[in-house]
Amino acid sequence: MGQSAYIKLVSGSSVPSLTLDEVKDKLMHYREQLAQTAKQLGWDYDEAGFPYTFESKPEGKNEWFYLKGINSLYKYIVFGVGSKQENDEERHFIQVVLPDDATHGDKSKGNELCKHLGKDLKAELHLFNGRVMYFNPRK
Repeated sequence: MGQSAYIKLVSGSSVPSLTLDEVKDKLMHYREQLAQTAKQLGWDYDEAGFPYTFESKPEGKNEWFYLKGINSLYKYIVFGVGSKQENDEERHFIQVVLPDDATHGDKSKGNELCKHLGKDLKAELHLFNGRVMYFNPRK
């Protein structure tokens, strides 16, 4: 089993839940931002900044998709959505999984993408190494 990171949507998050398509849209928006930055700098950075293609399999329909690396430094990152009961409330989350054969590049990009999503969603981020980052407003 690979390593997992969780982006938990808590009270104070910008949205209470997300679908898999909405997660994919947020990642595509991130890729577009990188491409725009690359264009402004006159540097072909967008491929290095997001070195993945979006892939899915029939058995993962509406449950997960994965990013497939476009060069040997990157292999796979899997994204899925789910929910669980906590204190009589349903809490939604995004799970990001690094398979066993993932590279160090995948882990770095996974952390980068998780931080971006966590900040964008004002969520609670549980990283691959077990550390927690809070992007949600807390009292």
